[in-house]
Amino acid sequence: MIRPVVHDQTRLAQKSQPATKADAATVTDLLDTLRANSENCVGMAANMIGVNLRIIVVDMGILPVAMINPVITKAAEPYDTSEGCLSLTGERPTKRFKSIDVTFENQRFQRQQQTFTGFVAQIIQHEIDHCNGIII
Repeated sequence: MIRPVVHDQTRLAQKSQPATKADAATVTDLLDTLRANSENCVGMAANMIGVNLRIIVVDMGILPVAMINPVITKAAEPYDTSEGCLSLTGERPTKRFKSIDVTFENQRFQRQQQTFTGFVAQIIQHEIDHCNGIII
């Protein structure tokens, strides 16, 4: 189901709770909402649709990928950049890393560990910030 995007910074600043298999419907809603906003958005976190759970979805090219309970375990090569957000107006400066290692569960709740680089790594960092209540 396509959900409305949250713009309330107070709600966005709340830390998300861990997701469980019982939250699978939220993954589907988040993927649907990302697809519906694909012209303006390459990633979303569950709090952007009003659900306070550690779930993100990232457009990695062919299909968007869901990452449940993602945690960055390693980050390398910091750089400064500017980002926009579907929940906010305009762009803001931020610090990101060119390469990150992430531990997460996939949509079948199987544990994964993967290294991401470049723009995909930047998107993942932005969405994990959302899970941590950090607003750019």
